[in-house]
Amino acid sequence: ILVASAVLACAYGAATYNQDAGAYVVKSTADIAPEGNYQYQYETSNGIAAQESGIGGNHATGGFSWYSPEGELVQISYLADENGYQPQGNWLPTPPPIPAAILKSLEYIRTHPQYVEPAQARHGSSRGFG
Repeated sequence: ILVASAVLACAYGAATYNQDAGAYVVKSTADIAPEGNYQYQYETSNGIAAQESGIGGNHATGGFSWYSPEGELVQISYLADENGYQPQGNWLPTPPPIPAAILKSLEYIRTHPQYVEPAQARHGSSRGFG
């Protein structure tokens, strides 16, 4: 029983071993200028990478990548500026297409503006208690 338990423990340990746990940085650079310009990049032994450059407080451009559990390369690039964080990449979710019936309704609304009756003016006539 003791040997069987040891074999099962080893099999479980091998099945749950995370090779990313032993990852290490293989490349890393950073440069910060007194004017506020900066850039950095790094890569790890398990395929994670990132890089960014910009002007502190104004804008930044960069990207990052990693390998999915299925072994596919995932890459995201971005711009961050006065319009906010704007990522781009094939792995980012996108909204579904707008159904044709909704598009048709929106076009009808656009081409047939709603009629609004003018407000009725009261010229000096006041009805009520007084």
